[in-house]
Amino acid sequence: MPAPSQRITNISKGDQEGWEVYLKAVEMIRSGEDVLMLSIGDHDFPTPVETIDAAKKALDDGHTKYTTMQGLPDLLKAMAKVSTQALSMPVTTDEVVTMAGGQSGLYAAMQACVNPGDHVIIVSPHYVTYPGTVRAAGATFTLVSCSPENGFEPKTEDIEAAIRPNTKAILINTPNNPTCAIYSRETLQGIADVCIRNDLWLISDEVYWSLSNGKHISPRSLPSMKKRTIVIISMSKSHVMTGWRMGWIVAEPGMIHNFIQHNLVNSYGISDFISRAATDALNNEYGVGELQALFTKRGATFRDALTGADDIHILNEDGAMYFMVDIRNVTMDAEKFAFDLLETEKLCVMPGDSFGPSAAGHIRISLCQPEKQLREGANRLKRFLSTYSS
Repeated sequence: MPAPSQRITNISKGDQEGWEVYLKAVEMIRSGEDVLMLSIGDHDFPTPVETIDAAKKALDDGHTKYTTMQGLPDLLKAMAKVSTQALSMPVTTDEVVTMAGGQSGLYAAMQACVNPGDHVIIVSPHYVTYPGTVRAAGATFTLVSCSPENGFEPKTEDIEAAIRPNTKAILINTPNNPTCAIYSRETLQGIADVCIRNDLWLISDEVYWSLSNGKHISPRSLPSMKKRTIVIISMSKSHVMTGWRMGWIVAEPGMIHNFIQHNLVNSYGISDFISRAATDALNNEYGVGELQALFTKRGATFRDALTGADDIHILNEDGAMYFMVDIRNVTMDAEKFAFDLLETEKLCVMPGDSFGPSAAGHIRISLCQPEKQLREGANRLKRFLSTYSS
């Protein structure tokens, strides 16, 4: 058959390293083994019933037709209202456009901001799809590593040093997955200064904003950053809608026009009944407050159960639905540690290396399990540590 395009075959180049631990755990579960999953960030409970009922009603009312490329008017109003809250600045309906989840927004943002041959800076540790999303636009990238000693926040001088003549954009994620770091105003101002000096786009992935205990700051709200910042927001984690594929982009109206053209040739709009359910969920904040309280409580449960494991410690406890655990006093090889933990204790965690080399010597714990399982997971981890030798 004819050869596939390099555009598609080059998207992934070893980016899945470390995820083999998760895939192994899935195989073990399918074979009947009692594996405790503290790896993937997907809720262990369903979408709020109010959102589901709104979708059912929309279906019953016959809302199964095409929508518009930007989104239904009521949905855009709801997204603008929530964006105003998330970004701490006014956002209007001509500054938002619907996307099929956060990943679709990231893809569209990269397509809109860089040309083939351009260069992008990715602040790392990073979500696993970032490198492939850059490659899909025909661009190259440099990972700028954040150190745990700096709370996994980037340093301005490191970003500045990575600038090339063909650099067009910086990609950040705050609150961060996997580290849970919530970038400070000082850090974000440093990034903003680099963008302004070098005339760069800033693509800001803010899908965890609602799980930051009110500490999130959007770089779009900083002086002179409104016109050069593309913000990605999603309902996946904030409204327990991971499988619904509903998110949006916040940008200047001129860029929104470009994203509308992108949707025309990509998705041809978001599902009507899902749009109406999402509008209801956004307007009524179904599950949002409860989620923040739930993950705060679960985090405290896991942290307390881990008491006595003095060779490891938890970092950045205020961000999102994960814990990043520093195991460098035990080993720097987090992937081997995670495989051994899975084989010995039937406990699945994510090695930090899965999210970039700067997270070596760390593991990510997902809090997407009930408190009983989190206590059991902490106990299995402590038991494993008591006998582990790298």
